[in-house]
Amino acid sequence: MSDPIVILTEEPLGADDRVNIERLVDGADSRLLVLVPANTERHLLVDFLENLSMLDVAKAFRELAARNPDAATERAHADDTLAASLAALEGLGSGVTGQVVDGKAVDSLVAKVRETGASQAVVITRPHAVADTFHTDWANKAQDQLGVPVLHLYAGSGFIGDS
Repeated sequence: MSDPIVILTEEPLGADDRVNIERLVDGADSRLLVLVPANTERHLLVDFLENLSMLDVAKAFRELAARNPDAATERAHADDTLAASLAALEGLGSGVTGQVVDGKAVDSLVAKVRETGASQAVVITRPHAVADTFHTDWANKAQDQLGVPVLHLYAGSGFIGDS
């Protein structure tokens, strides 16, 4: 059996993401462990600037005016994201399992990689202009803490982030 691959995602994985992970697995019998943070710990100002930088002015102001969701709503969204992601990756490697994790997303990824002895980690996010530009995204933070490769993919695409 090959070493497990730990996947941290903030978005529900879909068909394009499955293709990317399938290429990574490349026929090996690696176990896939999917982690979804219960709270993505986004910051209002950073989100506002990211939406503006992506030229999504309406979304920037809509989210600025919206109230923060409560913990139960965020947890339910994370549960849905996990269920969709597990379904999208079903049948790959030697099995796919996952969990919603509390606390900081990167800390959870690092802990799971160390706990399982994983040789690879994957971070799948939507583009975050500010974090990606200044290399403060989850993949870069995880790479700083781990001695294993951390692949950064953008959800629903074949684009690789700069890790």
